[in-house]
Amino acid sequence: MISEDQLKRVAAWAGELTPAEIEVARAGISERSYGTGETVFMRGDKFGYWAGMVSGLARMGGVSRDGKETSLAGLTAGAWFGEGSVLKNEPRRYDVVALRDSRVALMERSAFMWLFENSVGFNRFLVRQLNERLGQFIGMLEVNRTLDATSRLARSIASLFNPILYPESTAHLEITQEEIGALSGMSRQNANRALNRLEKEGLLRLEYGGVTILDVERLRGYGD
Repeated sequence: MISEDQLKRVAAWAGELTPAEIEVARAGISERSYGTGETVFMRGDKFGYWAGMVSGLARMGGVSRDGKETSLAGLTAGAWFGEGSVLKNEPRRYDVVALRDSRVALMERSAFMWLFENSVGFNRFLVRQLNERLGQFIGMLEVNRTLDATSRLARSIASLFNPILYPESTAHLEITQEEIGALSGMSRQNANRALNRLEKEGLLRLEYGGVTILDVERLRGYGD
């Protein structure tokens, strides 16, 4: 169980709950730490929790039969994920791996389902969340099929500024070039070249241990 104050810090959706619903939510949540490179869950796992990033950074993706890695989304602090598998009570269809030391909030399926069945505010949030995630994945499919590496990286960074999926995003991202490459599905060297090009065009500024975004709208449409 976590405190009510902690729940409101790690879950923006808690603001839509009634006092009784908040008690159910916080009673069903615990927190767990994961080291860099550690797997939160793997494809095929029967992972009975809905999860939210308290701190750190993780990558949602998978590995094909020939060993090729595919990145689906980055997960920063404030992002909650895995609701589809919890609703369907099915094994996970992708991997989630911590790219740096991370802390994750885990809500038991019983608490999630109680909120799903009883809370209007929680269901409003879930509809927005699922709609935004669907749009994110459709956009990613289009980008990967039609755009070059710099455009894919630009769109990958821009995706971290969706206020529904990533409510705690700020203009400065504490993220390394290697981590950006991992989220974009490219090597550190290729990511470095793309980032330098975007910096020269005035869309972002590279800094020690991070990146400051100067024009997120141009990143969203980069390559069009």
